[in-house]
Parts: sequence; C-alpha cells; structure tokens
Amino acid sequence: MKILTLWFLAVACTVLCVKEDPSVLQPEPTPEARSRFAALDDVRLLANGLLQLGQSLREFVQKTKGQINDIVQKLNIFDRSFYQLSVMASEIKEEEEELKKTTVVLKANNEEIMDLSFQISSKMDNILQEKSQLQNKVEGLEEKLSSLSQGLVTSDQVAEINSLRDVIHSQEQSIMELLKAVREQSDQLNHQRTQIKMLEEKVTSTHQQETIEKVPEMFNAEAPTLTTYLTSHSTNSTEMMNLPSDCSELFNRGERVTGVYVIRPNRSQPFMAFCDMRATVIQRRRDGSVNFDQNWDKYVDGFGDFKEFWLGLRKIHSLAAQGNSVLHIQLEDWKQSRRFIEYRFYLDGPESNYTIHLTHLSGDLPDPMSNHTGMMFSTKDKDNDNHQDDNCAQNYTGGWWFNACGETNLNGRYFHMKPKGRSERRRGIQWRQGRKAAYSLRFTQISVQPLASGSAASSTSASSEAGLFV
Repeated sequence: MKILTLWFLAVACTVLCVKEDPSVLQPEPTPEARSRFAALDDVRLLANGLLQLGQSLREFVQKTKGQINDIVQKLNIFDRSFYQLSVMASEIKEEEEELKKTTVVLKANNEEIMDLSFQISSKMDNILQEKSQLQNKVEGLEEKLSSLSQGLVTSDQVAEINSLRDVIHSQEQSIMELLKAVREQSDQLNHQRTQIKMLEEKVTSTHQQETIEKVPEMFNAEAPTLTTYLTSHSTNSTEMMNLPSDCSELFNRGERVTGVYVIRPNRSQPFMAFCDMRATVIQRRRDGSVNFDQNWDKYVDGFGDFKEFWLGLRKIHSLAAQGNSVLHIQLEDWKQSRRFIEYRFYLDGPESNYTIHLTHLSGDLPDPMSNHTGMMFSTKDKDNDNHQDDNCAQNYTGGWWFNACGETNLNGRYFHMKPKGRSERRRGIQWRQGRKAAYSLRFTQISVQPLASGSAASSTSASSEAGLFV
C-alpha cells in the first residue's frame, strides 16, 4: 500500500514538474498550444490516482480497525479466562486448606481413640487381677469353711459364711458384666478407629470415588456358577488362612466393589459368595430364571447362578456359626416399592435339620417370620413342618422353614403374571401377615452380616411408597 501511494505521488510530481519547469528541454510548442495550465488528460490522470489512493487508504484504515477489534476481543477473552483460572486456583487452595484441617482433626481423634483403647486395656488388666485375687480369697474362704465344718460350727457362723459367699458371688457377676461392657466398648472403639482410617484415605485421595450401582451391569454379564473353590487352581495353607471369613471382613479390608468373592467362614471349606458391600447374600430372586422347587440335597448344597440363587444351608450355617449375625431381608413388589426387615439370626446344623432362630430387630415390613422361628427346614422330599396332614413344601413349592404352613415363603414359584386361582397364587413368593390375599413378589434378597453393621445399610434401601406391604 505504501509503494502504491509513493508511485502515485511520483507520477503527479513528474507531471507537474514537467509542465511548469522551463529548464527541462522540450520541443518548442506551437504558439497555439502553449498554455500556463496543465493538460486536461494529465489532470484526469492525477485525479484518478488520488481517488484510488483515497479508496486504498480507507480500506487500509477499515482493515486495521477490524484487526484492532479482533485483538481487543481476544484480550478480553484472555482476561476472563485468566480471572476464572485465578478463582479456581483460590478455590482449590481453600479446599486444600480444609482437607488439611480435616486430616489434623482426624489424626487427633485417632490419637484420642488410641489413648482410650490403652486405658480400657489397662482397666481390663486391673479387673482381671482383681478377679484373680477375689478367686483366691474365695478359695481360701472355702478351705476355711471346710476346715470349720469338720469342727463344731454354730448356726450363726454358718449363716454368716453363706451370706459372705453370696456377696462374693454377686461381686463376681458384677465384675463379669463390667468385663463384658468393657469388651463391647473396646470393639466399638476399634470399629471407630477403622472408620477414621477409611476417612483419612478418602481425604488424601484427590478424586473421591464412584458408587455402587454396578450391580445391574454385573448381572448382565455371565455370572459364575456356585461351584466349590479350588477347582481351577490350588492354594497353599498361607493363602487359605488369609481368606476373609465373610463379606464384612472383606469390607473392613478396604474392598468396596459389589461382586463375587471367595470366603472361608468359621474355618470351613472355601466357597464363592456374592458380596453386596459388607453383606453376604444367601438368596436372591429377580427374574424367575432359576427353578426353586428343588429337593433336600440341592437346598443343602446350593443351586443357581449369582443372578438368581440359593447359597446352600451348609454354607449359611457356617456363616451363622460365627455368632452375632443379622438376617437382612429386602423385598420389592411390582410397584417397585422396596422395604426391609432385620432379625437377630442363628441356624442350627444338619443334626437339627437346620432349625432357624430369629429375634426381630428393625425394619418397615410386617413380621410374619416370628411364627417360623424354631422351625426346621423342609423340602418336598423331606417334610419337617408342623402340618400333620399335608407337606407344605410340596403344596406351596420350594424349600423353607414352614410351620403349618405359615404366611411366608420366599422360595416359592416366581410368577410374571398374576395367577387366576387362589391356590395357585399361594404357591408364589409370599410375605404376608394375617388373612391378606396372596401376592407374589417381584424381587427378594436375603443376606447375612455381623450385628455391629447390621443396620448400617438398612434404611437406604427402603422405598417411600407403601405398595402392598402395609
């Protein structure tokens, strides 16, 4: 653009200089053409050059303005981005400071809990020493009593010795209760200590994790069958000893993914179990893909896949034999109303046909299972119910702890559509109380977990809808 401008100026200057400078050698014009003004063609040429120069200058100015506006916009965007980055940096610094403060608080709480645990252990040692001293005193008093009984002892002395013995016995009982309470407090402190460690791990991690609703994705894949562990590979004794006793121990070790794991409860033969976080699932019904009308041996050993299965009475007994077990029952009707109930739970061994013992703890379901506590397990080929004339397992299908025959059977027939006949409806998956009409449920899950964590995940699974459970 500058070259074009200079070129036009040079042309104009040349034309004017040639026309007005008399020193330039030119042919002598004729008298008629001589004039003091420039020729008209030269003036037009100069005007056109100046016009083009003005247009070029205007375009150059407009283009420069557009480039300046673009630069200004980019600078504004850069300023906004830099401001946002500075705000995010300040927020990250604040969160980092809060995390540091939380970590300090958690460490302080952990130290306090360690001090309390140490104090409790020292108190327990003192109580045990006092107990041994009291036992020694009791033994000495018994020896004195025996020596006195050989001689002449008055009735007043005998009464005094008996009252002293009663006092010592009551003191021993109170000491035993105190020891039990101290042990429970120690267990609670240890549980809180593990929770604090888990919180510390969450605080130190930059991205806090996922959720648990991976179960539907897992069930869409092909589930492993309920076969005995160690069939595809061998393990040594050290690996066998390191296997968790149940899913709650696996949870305490830091495992947070719902799925199938190998457990070894009560030093039994290892087997595969479905762990719903800390709960060991022993029964699951969801789509009717597995027939639950099986014989006694099948119910003892277990059947199905981990989409829909019965774990097996032998394995359930090994879980319950560890003590302090909670039976968690979760039900869902066809209106997708999900509720639960929990029992203190124990299961006898095969010598008692796996008699069940239940004590109601909590939940938002009615409690028909209270009429089934103390009952032996029954199947169509092994009748252990209280009905003298009929076999409840044969009439209602599926193995269960039938009474005569009772109001619940979660191992009944799975119905996708409501049967027409009343007798057929009673063969379904039942959970009712009183004289309510039979209704087959859509989903059931029975799990076992320790008493300390029994109510931890209970309330989260209950639906707000009333459904057919009321």
